[in-house]
Amino acid sequence: MRPVGRKCPGFLVATAWSRCDKSTYGLYNPHYDFDTPEAYKRELEAVRDRKKQMVRNGHATHAPMNWTVGGSKRDGERIAKQLTKLMLRAFNGECDAAVANVAWNNAPRMEQRIEKAFEVVNALGTVVQVSIERQYLNLALAELRLEHELEEKKREAAEEQRRIREQMREEERALREIQKAQDDADEEEIRFARALERARAEAERASGDKVASARARVAELEHLLAEAHAKGERAKSMAEQTRSGFVYVISNVGSFGDGLYKIGMTRRLEPLERVKELGDASVPFEFDVHGMFYTDDAPKLENLLHKEFHARRANLVNLRKEFFRVDLGELQHFLLGKGYAIELTRLAEAREYRRTLAIHESAAALPPPPAATVFPTEISL
Repeated sequence: MRPVGRKCPGFLVATAWSRCDKSTYGLYNPHYDFDTPEAYKRELEAVRDRKKQMVRNGHATHAPMNWTVGGSKRDGERIAKQLTKLMLRAFNGECDAAVANVAWNNAPRMEQRIEKAFEVVNALGTVVQVSIERQYLNLALAELRLEHELEEKKREAAEEQRRIREQMREEERALREIQKAQDDADEEEIRFARALERARAEAERASGDKVASARARVAELEHLLAEAHAKGERAKSMAEQTRSGFVYVISNVGSFGDGLYKIGMTRRLEPLERVKELGDASVPFEFDVHGMFYTDDAPKLENLLHKEFHARRANLVNLRKEFFRVDLGELQHFLLGKGYAIELTRLAEAREYRRTLAIHESAAALPPPPAATVFPTEISL
């Protein structure tokens, strides 16, 4: 039987989504657009101050001013104040509970909870014509929304700081790698230059059968010296060009299924080390490389690809997750259209994953173990 979840993810998502109450899954549209958590905090404090001011000024509720109890207007005013205080306490209690429990997946329901509390509390005051003002309800909703959006902004800020720290660590590793490669290339160049000098001197003194081998040794050392020099120049160039690096396209069939690719970049001189790190601990299988290409402006090319295939992102909420459902032929066509003569391979070896499947299949094909012999607990004579 075909694994439906892997082959038809879009169908499964659409079917499940059509059967659920979307408000349960946090489809919340932000009401504010502040840049920092501090800005949200300032607005939240301002809203809370306005709520307190409405209560102090008696504008949070509406009550009749001509009440009398036993013919006493003063007693009527006292009863009205007690009722409004009781209604406000009940409404504020519901609002505080909603604010305390609001989360990414229930914000719309918490809004509904506050609106329902407003209706219920005001319904209780209908007979005596006491009610909470709608402006106070609007401030309570604003408080809930600001509290929710503040927490989301704090989470985004923490995620951004984590990404920056990771980028700094990656940059530091890349610089150390580049510096080490440059130092090693310099040492190799010196060593090969000295060896070449000795080989040339020996070639001049060589005679007879030794001439050919001496000249071959000189040619070999000249080639090695040129390679060492080229390595040094490449490392020096990468150190000077802070935006140069490698853009890669990799997949992990065993972990994520077919058709999902990670498109990222690294400034490592040995980019496969970065790919190896990605497959070390966070996923059960190693990644396969479909394309790895050097460019003078790796962030620009990476950003170009991410924008072009944005709608194909596996995660449309966290844009730091660089996984895309895209056809490699379409990806290569786009790169060629932008002047990048790059060839991507469709082959995903997935060696560990396929070996794991083979082990499971072999285990399933084995005959079941023989039933254990049950001996009687006693012998009848």
